[in-house]
Amino acid sequence: MADHVIAIDQGTTSTRAIVFDRTGTPVAIGQREHEQIMPQAGWVEHDALEIWRNVQEVIGIALGRADLTRHDIAAIGITNQRETTVVWNRRTGQPVCRAIVWQDTRTQAIVDRLAADGGIDRFAGVVGLPLATYFSGTKLAWILENVDGARDAAEAGDLLFGTTDCWVLWNLTGGVDGGVHVTDVTNASRTLFMDLRTLEWRDDILEVFGVPRSMLPEIRSSSEVYGFAESSSLLRETPIAGILGDQQAATFGQAAFHAGESKNTYGTGCFLICNTGREIVHSGNGLLTTVGYQLGSGPVHYALEGSIAVTGSLVQWLRDQLGIIDSAAEIEPLATSVPDSGGVHIVPAFSGLFAPYWRPDARGAIVGLTRYANRAHLARAVLEAVAFQTRDVLDAVNADIAASGGVPLSELRVDGGMVGNETLMQFQADVLGVPVVRPEVAETTALGAAYAAGLAVGFWDGLEALTANWREGRRWEPRLDVSERERRLRVWRKAVEKSMDWIDDDVRE
Repeated sequence: MADHVIAIDQGTTSTRAIVFDRTGTPVAIGQREHEQIMPQAGWVEHDALEIWRNVQEVIGIALGRADLTRHDIAAIGITNQRETTVVWNRRTGQPVCRAIVWQDTRTQAIVDRLAADGGIDRFAGVVGLPLATYFSGTKLAWILENVDGARDAAEAGDLLFGTTDCWVLWNLTGGVDGGVHVTDVTNASRTLFMDLRTLEWRDDILEVFGVPRSMLPEIRSSSEVYGFAESSSLLRETPIAGILGDQQAATFGQAAFHAGESKNTYGTGCFLICNTGREIVHSGNGLLTTVGYQLGSGPVHYALEGSIAVTGSLVQWLRDQLGIIDSAAEIEPLATSVPDSGGVHIVPAFSGLFAPYWRPDARGAIVGLTRYANRAHLARAVLEAVAFQTRDVLDAVNADIAASGGVPLSELRVDGGMVGNETLMQFQADVLGVPVVRPEVAETTALGAAYAAGLAVGFWDGLEALTANWREGRRWEPRLDVSERERRLRVWRKAVEKSMDWIDDDVRE
């Protein structure tokens, strides 16, 4: 009897396969990092073929560690880094170039060109998103305009486009031998091409971007059987039955199924999602309108999202580019070796500022330096930057909630790789002024994909069963005096202002 579900979590820095039991408890994990390729300033790339090799490897690792075979797995779920763009030849299976990562800013000229007629919100009323380098639509347009032969091959019907969920699914279901070219509504809602109301690609927007519709995957729900693992896979004949973009998957894994429920994920970036139910809410405060999830033929649930580009990757920068720490785990003891940041603030606008500012002209800044500052103060400033950016986004969420007559969030559910950092979580509660709550099972991104797949095949009976699985693991209450909190926030916002207006005619990357 199949008593487990496996989730493939294709993230920004690594790919993981996690096996879950019926209680939503992780049984075994396989993980492999992939190379972060930065050929020039503003460019961030991945090798899609390396990612696919890693997918196959981590499946084997997870099954081996769990001492299970395909016969023990009821379904496969997929979750992924959402906007990272892959274009490949449907006949050879070879990508036409490296995948362009969601953090990449090379498409700013395309954004400016499109925004010249109607501004950055030109399509926002339809797709819920501003024109920005963040989304996969501008990245696809760049590939067609700049990769030799791509335009002709696309017009001939030889090229396929997808985010990494689509790439993994296509390969897992056979690739050139009948691979399924499908994405789900959550990933489609991050392209700039999908109508939020009809859940269909908009031909008029595709025409503006110069994208042939034949390249695009079919849009399906987040929970249904899309196909089966092909014969050479360790999971052969197992149904692939769930797809959710990583942040929507984490929200689903946190059991935030209903309007007003929310979570914040601390990964490569930070992403706060607030479920708005069946209502499409357009933000007046710099948030994105996106699809939260859709189960089979059921109703679509929407969400507001605040996206922060650089949080966990700021720790990687401290490790890899500056050499201040040798491993990510070292940042907390280093940061706690000093009582505060010594007046230092780091604004990590490496890809511009995302929500709630949306300032592509911003770049990273370190302010408040004196000769007193040392490496420990920089480490603490890194952690504090994560918390301050989250506060900016939560303020925008609460403003939108108040505008619609709702009640501000009274606590923040958190997940992701950084929530094991006790110092960060306490400071987060301090600057928010509300409790921060971590679930017992912190692997909520993979868990959400597993839940979507399990629901589709009847492994779980319904959302009530999933809600019953959620258990509080740790809670942090705010300790900071209100006046001190407000002082620190004022200083932080002064630092943010210093990062703006950097990229202009005199300063180019």
